[in-house]
Amino acid sequence: MAVTRVRICAQTLGCVEAELFDRYSPRTYEAIVEALPIESIAYRWGCEVYFSTPVKVEEENPFEVVEPGTIAYWPPGRALCIFWGPTPASRNPNEIRPASPVNVVGKVLVDPRVFDKVAHGDRIRVEKVA
Repeated sequence: MAVTRVRICAQTLGCVEAELFDRYSPRTYEAIVEALPIESIAYRWGCEVYFSTPVKVEEENPFEVVEPGTIAYWPPGRALCIFWGPTPASRNPNEIRPASPVNVVGKVLVDPRVFDKVAHGDRIRVEKVA
């Protein structure tokens, strides 16, 4: 399994460590790693932060429900998403359900609830850790 260590930084968050991997979606993983660093504007949707990327990939082994700390690519919005709790699409308080299926490409290596600090409109950056 290929793994790339990354740092995710946002204005109100500071920086956190994460890793991207090719376990579920190798084509998506490769496209995202190739596009790094990615800088964008963060948006909130429940306990999810998402932001646009220059990557364009179709669904690849998509997940309808994810775990806290999951980093995934959302094909319809060409966006990276970070999940830590319920979204407006969740069917119960313990479920993390994206708006539509996502390609899982990584995980946050800290308590993902720190993303609660990220505000709608914050600048966000994902970069490789040297």
